[in-house]
Amino acid sequence: MVSVFERMSKRASQTTRIVAVVIALGASTVVCAALSAASADAGAYHVYTCRTPSGESAPADGWSGAHTGPETFAEDTCAQPGGALVAALRGGTARTANADSADWAFDAPVDTTLAGATLWRAGDADGGAAVNAFYEFWFGGPNDLGSPTSAFGQCVGGSTCPVGLGNTSEPLGAGNRVAVPSPNLGSNLYVNASCSGESGFNCREDEQDPNGYAAVIYLYAADLILEQSAGPSASNVSGELASAPTVSGTSDVAFSASDPGSGVYEAVFSVDGEVVQRTVLDEDGGRCRDVGETTDGLPAFLYVQPCPGSLSADVGLETARIGNGAHHLVVSVIDAAGNAATVLDRTITVDNPATAGAPGVPGAPNGTNASAQATLMVGWKASSAERLTSAYGRAHAVIGRLTGPGGLPIAGARIDVSSTPAYAGARAAALASPLTGPEGRFELQLPADISSRTLRFAYSDASDSPPVVTRTLTLRVRAALTLRVAPRSASVGRSIYFSGRLRGAPVPKGGKLLVLEARSPGGPWLEFDVIRSEAHGAYHASYRFKFPGPAYYQFRVLCEAEADYPFATGSSSVVGVLEH
Repeated sequence: MVSVFERMSKRASQTTRIVAVVIALGASTVVCAALSAASADAGAYHVYTCRTPSGESAPADGWSGAHTGPETFAEDTCAQPGGALVAALRGGTARTANADSADWAFDAPVDTTLAGATLWRAGDADGGAAVNAFYEFWFGGPNDLGSPTSAFGQCVGGSTCPVGLGNTSEPLGAGNRVAVPSPNLGSNLYVNASCSGESGFNCREDEQDPNGYAAVIYLYAADLILEQSAGPSASNVSGELASAPTVSGTSDVAFSASDPGSGVYEAVFSVDGEVVQRTVLDEDGGRCRDVGETTDGLPAFLYVQPCPGSLSADVGLETARIGNGAHHLVVSVIDAAGNAATVLDRTITVDNPATAGAPGVPGAPNGTNASAQATLMVGWKASSAERLTSAYGRAHAVIGRLTGPGGLPIAGARIDVSSTPAYAGARAAALASPLTGPEGRFELQLPADISSRTLRFAYSDASDSPPVVTRTLTLRVRAALTLRVAPRSASVGRSIYFSGRLRGAPVPKGGKLLVLEARSPGGPWLEFDVIRSEAHGAYHASYRFKFPGPAYYQFRVLCEAEADYPFATGSSSVVGVLEH
C-alpha cells in the first residue's frame, strides 16, 4: 500500500521536472486553419470575500460552511479584526479517518463561472499522522475531493505541504497568497480541514497547535473573478429621447431591464461615439456599488449577485452639454459584468435657446464671468498625476475647474477637448465638449475601449476665439488580448492550440508581433515563440509536447509596446495545461 506521504512526495518532486520542461519548450508553429477565438462577449467582475485588497472587512457572500463530528467548527469571523472563514478540528478528540471534517464551499451563481481566483490563507495540521490516518487541510475545485484532479494546496500531517502553511500573523501577506490553478476553476471552490486516510484507522489525539486545533485552515480573503456570458435585455422603451424629433433641456429615456446573472448596473449614454454619461440605475442599498481596488479594469463588488435582476428606470440627459444640432445617440444598459444591451440607437436634434457661452454663438462670452485671464485646472478623477496608466476596458473620468481672477468661478463655459492617440502619424480628434457648472467645475467621461492617448483641454473666453489657456493629460493603456488553449490536457507527441484576439484598435496593417510565454506555477515566465497577429487582431499558434509528463504548465501571450500600436505592454490571462 502506498502511503499518503509517498503520494505527496511524488507530487512535490514534479516541480523540478516542470521547470526543466518549460525551459526546453521549443518553437511553436503558426496554424493556418482558423481556430475559434475566445469568447469576446463574456463579461467579468470581481467579488471580494472576507477582506478587500486594502484590508477592509467584506461579507462571505456565496460561501456556506458545514462540519461533521465532535469538536469540529466552520466559523465566519470576517467581521472581526484579522477574521477569516475558519474550518477546524479540535485536538484531544478521538477521530476515525474520513468521518470528521469541517469545510467552506463557494457556489458561483447561475449563469456565471469562476474565471480566476486568488486566496489568502494559512493553516496547519499539527495533529500529525498515525498509521494510515492523518490530519490535513486542502482546497478543491471545481469538484469535491472525490475527483482526482480537484484537490490543490494540500497540506498533510503537519509536515508535507508543497505550497507552505502560510503565516497567521500576516493574513494578507505574500506568503499566504495562493492562485487557484486554471484546471480547478469552475462553479465551485472548497476549503477543508479533516481527519483522512484509510477508513477504519484512527487519527492521533495527543498533538495540537497553540489554539488547540489538530487541523485548521483560515481563509482570510479571496478575490474571485466571475465570468458571465449571458447579458442584459431591455424593453418598454419610451421618453423624449426615444421618440421626440427635437429635444432640449433635460430629456429622458425610460425602459425596463433584466439580467440573468450579476444584475442590471448602469445606463451609458454615448453621443457621436463618445461616452458622455454613466448612471448607476439602482445601488440596492450599497450592494450594487463598484468598490474598486482592481488592477485589470474590471469592476469589483462585495456580493456575487450585486445588482437587481430586473428594474424600471427613467434617466435624464442634459442636452445643453452636447450642443445644438443633429447627434447620434446610443443608450446602453450594462450589467455588473460589463455585458451590454442597446436601449436606444437613433439620431436626435438638439435645439436649446442660444445663451452666452452656448456652443454655436459666434463672439459670445464663453460662460458667466468669462475672462481672458482664466485659470484652468484638470486632472484624473482616480489619480493626482498627469499621466495615468490603466488596464484596457476601464472607463476613466477627467475632472476640472475653470476660474477667473481672484478664483471667481466661470459657469456655463464650454471646454474644448481634443484627443490624439499614441501611435505614429495619429491626428487629433475633437471629443464632446463639457460645460462648467455653477462652481466652474466639469467632468468628462472617457469610453472604456480607448487606447493610449494625449488629451488637450482648451478654454476660449469667447466663441470662435483662440484659446486663452490649455492643459494636457496623458492616458497610458496596457494592451489586452484574449487567450484560448485547446485542449487543456495533452501527452507527449500531441499538440495544443493557441487562439485569441487583440481587444484594442487600431491594429497595424501588417499585424502585431506577440510573444508566447510559459512557466511552471510560481516560476519565471520564459519566451518560447514570437508570432504575428492578423490585421484584424486574431492570432493562432500551436505547440507539440516533446517530453513526457505528468506536469502542469501555465501559458500567456505578451503584447509589447510598438510605435505603430497605441497601447503599452500588456498580457493575456494565464491559462493552465496539464500534460499527462
